[in-house]
Amino acid sequence: MLIVFIRSVVLYFVVILSVRLMGKRQIGQLQPSELVVTILVSNIATLPVEDISIPMSMGIVPVLTLVSLDVIMSAVTLKSIRIRRAVSGTPKIIIENGSLKPELLQQLRFTADDLLEGLRSQGVFDLSQVEQAVVETTGSISVCLKKGSEPPTADDLGLKAETDPPPVLVMDSGRVLSSALKELGFDEIWLDRTLSKQKLRRDEVFMMTANRKGKIFLVRRGSR
Repeated sequence: MLIVFIRSVVLYFVVILSVRLMGKRQIGQLQPSELVVTILVSNIATLPVEDISIPMSMGIVPVLTLVSLDVIMSAVTLKSIRIRRAVSGTPKIIIENGSLKPELLQQLRFTADDLLEGLRSQGVFDLSQVEQAVVETTGSISVCLKKGSEPPTADDLGLKAETDPPPVLVMDSGRVLSSALKELGFDEIWLDRTLSKQKLRRDEVFMMTANRKGKIFLVRRGSR
């Protein structure tokens, strides 16, 4: 039992290292080659745990080999457009100028339900509102709406919108993220002064964000 536990822990960290080397992607964003490697890694990693007669090296070496191949392939596809297209394919425009291309749907083996589901995931429920739709190499659908169907922007309404810097997390579970404060041009003195205005101590704050203009948003511990 102890051997199985130790093997599980070792392979757990090996798989984490492997995934980190492959980069941060969600399952739906994986290229075909990355998805294959992910499936193979998950299957190979379980073998030394299920059968203790299999040496640990029979799990670790194949996993690291597959990940190394994926990293090398990623480097190669960065250099060569032809290889990139051969491995990952190319985006396909399935709706252009508001017109659907049924032949491309058949080529991609997309059903009408698949298309409508992909549009709904982008917040589009009416096919007639779509000017252009592209099936990306990951299988997701990118949508460009017709002019009359797009939400109005500040420019459309003739309003002058002031750019607001994006907020950054500066406190997490009561812990101060000094690097984030420094990035914003603030320090812990500013933080304590800001908290005192809210009549709060550090240990009473669950999380807090701030931007370069000093605009803050915070959540107290235990708040609902």
